[in-house]
Amino acid sequence: MKHKILTKKIIPVIIIGLLFPLMALAQSEGTSFTDDIIEAEVLEILEEEEVVREDGSKSIQQNIKLKGLDGKWQDREFTFYGISDIDVISANVYEKGDKVMVNRTSDIDGNDVFYVFDYIRRGYLYFLAVIFAAVIILIGKWKGFRSLFSLVVTFLIILKFIVPRILSGTNPVLIAIIGSFFILILIVYITEGLNKKSHLAVASILISLLITGLLSVLFTSLARLTGMAQEEIMYLIGAGNQAINFKGLLLAGILIGTLGVLDDVVISQIEAVIQIKETDPKLTKKEIFSKAFKIGKAHMGSMVNTLFLAYAGASLPLLLLFSLKEPPFLNFSQVINNEIIATEVVRALVGSIGLALAIPIATFLAVNYYSKTHAQTERVQEN
Repeated sequence: MKHKILTKKIIPVIIIGLLFPLMALAQSEGTSFTDDIIEAEVLEILEEEEVVREDGSKSIQQNIKLKGLDGKWQDREFTFYGISDIDVISANVYEKGDKVMVNRTSDIDGNDVFYVFDYIRRGYLYFLAVIFAAVIILIGKWKGFRSLFSLVVTFLIILKFIVPRILSGTNPVLIAIIGSFFILILIVYITEGLNKKSHLAVASILISLLITGLLSVLFTSLARLTGMAQEEIMYLIGAGNQAINFKGLLLAGILIGTLGVLDDVVISQIEAVIQIKETDPKLTKKEIFSKAFKIGKAHMGSMVNTLFLAYAGASLPLLLLFSLKEPPFLNFSQVINNEIIATEVVRALVGSIGLALAIPIATFLAVNYYSKTHAQTERVQEN
């Protein structure tokens, strides 16, 4: 059960990671920027120097001879001069044969200047994605295939419906609600089929998502969160056709992120009720609810731990700053008050509340429906 949740979180990350370079390229089509990005191969390390920083850490600077692999730079050789007085903290160390991404600019005299900024790693990601899809289909068979298909459809809804409308200036919350509704319908019905179980799942998730949305609006307002704490937000200022509502964007992210977790929890709870009822049809509603709810609580406990570890892992650099007592993280009060941290706290806790409430909601609806259905069946058989 826990594996299924992690699977549904990992697949979108892999798909987005694989397709993002293509999206970025398509969006920048028609501008001079695309001509400045070159794929190249390292032919030779011409020179290499080691820089020792004041704290004792080291970095490597390199002058590299390269050969272009695509476009007008294909098979053309050029040099990246990386040895300088400027210390680039995130600089990679390259070796002969590495495939790299190069940015070409021009200096004031019109001469070409090249900068190697990253490895070309997408081939390995494609290979990993193929292995992942094969494993999911091999283990899940037809249902595994449907799960992968529903995730592709989900990604297309986000890419083709939600993102363009947010960039055009439409209210992100409204777009997230509409988009989440369609994603919910497609995920549930494609994965589980058109049946009563799916109907109950959709109803349960909608109720839980509504509560999550209301809590998100309330606590982002009370905590005065602007939605502009993340560094990547600066690249979105002025990027759309109209000004983007960043607070609304934060709320939209919470709703979409919560939706993926609710899907698994709700369907698992409904299935638990079905199995308990089929095992012992004589159980009362209260007994079925009690047994299914115990399963839900165990599921919730594992999910809370999963969410905590996920956020702790993502925030590890900030936790290190807190431990080192570096400004503005000198004490716990300053840490929790920082908008970056506060945003993640609200996101995690609101999502967890929605997850916790989804368990009794889904269990209650399923118990009442299947108990009623069983009672009707017994009356028909008696007649």
